[in-house]
Order: sequence, then C-alpha cells, then structure tokens
Amino acid sequence: MTGGVESSASGSDEHAPLAPGWTCGTCGADWPCAVKRSRLLKEYRTDRAMLSVYLGSCLAAAAQDLPTTPGTSLQDRFIGWLPRTPRVS
Repeated sequence: MTGGVESSASGSDEHAPLAPGWTCGTCGADWPCAVKRSRLLKEYRTDRAMLSVYLGSCLAAAAQDLPTTPGTSLQDRFIGWLPRTPRVS
C-alpha cells in the first residue's frame, strides 16, 4: 500500500481508494469514482491547486501499484477530469 491509501473504506460511504487496484471501496469503480470526484470538487472548491497536488500524489502512488497501466490512462483517470478554467491575464 502506498501514499496514504486506505486498506479498506473508512466508512460506509467514504468512497476511499483501495490499493493496490485503486478501486473505490464503496462502489467498486475505478478511483476516483464519480461520487468522489464530485465530493473532491466541493471540498477543494476554493483551492484547486491543492486538489491538483493531492491527485498528483495519488497518481504517483497508483503508477507504482499499477505498473502495467499506461501513464496517459492514469493521468486521464486521476487529473484529466479536473475542470479547466481560462487563465485571466
């Protein structure tokens, strides 16, 4: 197990990742599942940079646990879903 990933879901509705497969401990979908994505966006709504750092660390841990999964696939799964906002100059 790596990177602060739960070995089992902490609560019945936590949607925490289970290593080494990086599936959701609640619904069984690839983590982060749709429910967790929505919750993360709400939790980090005022600090998207920290959300990116958190998900990047999860991506690094998952890459170690899932060495045969293509890197681009993991990038899409962990950070590719984040909303992009135009930069204001």
